[in-house]
Amino acid sequence: MTLDYSTPYLRGSIAAVLSVLQHSTCPENTVFHFLANPHHHPNLRKTIASTHYFTAEFWANPFFSATFKNRNPCYFNTGVMVIDLIKWRKQGFTQKLEYWMRIQKRYRIYELGSLPPFLLVFAGNVEGVEHRWNQHGLGGDNLEGLCRDLHPGPVSLLHWSGKGKPWLRLDAKRACTLDNLWAPYDLFRHESLFSDT
Repeated sequence: MTLDYSTPYLRGSIAAVLSVLQHSTCPENTVFHFLANPHHHPNLRKTIASTHYFTAEFWANPFFSATFKNRNPCYFNTGVMVIDLIKWRKQGFTQKLEYWMRIQKRYRIYELGSLPPFLLVFAGNVEGVEHRWNQHGLGGDNLEGLCRDLHPGPVSLLHWSGKGKPWLRLDAKRACTLDNLWAPYDLFRHESLFSDT
């Protein structure tokens, strides 16, 4: 799970953890990895609103832009990924991501949180996940009438990708029907159930 502390995604991530643990046959074998940016991103709202992941400085510098030579830097969603951890460790992907993060810290070559370093490392080397494993797009806008339905077929994972997170809509009393499926896993709402009093 990739997080940025300047956005309210931790609440949703914790609900996802609870859901996975409650529905897993062997929850003791489940490990969660959180990749988080510990620094506040001051321009997050601006960067989310733009279709640009990399800065002009990135494309103007041949050393950086050559990274995508003979590769397809198409968008993929880092919110749900299936990773071969043996291959990940063997090929040193953590170090490769950290390399680009160090470059970013010095040169500010990309925008929009966690996706750009993943594009730099994995562009052209990803495969799509079937809808039954990633029912994405449920986070449609908060406006009435723009709630999304499930894709046809069996469902394994509900993914509120997009700006309309279920906790935001539930708190605002503007919930979509599918948001109610998420509500039972919201530990923030049900914290009294887990307190000692």
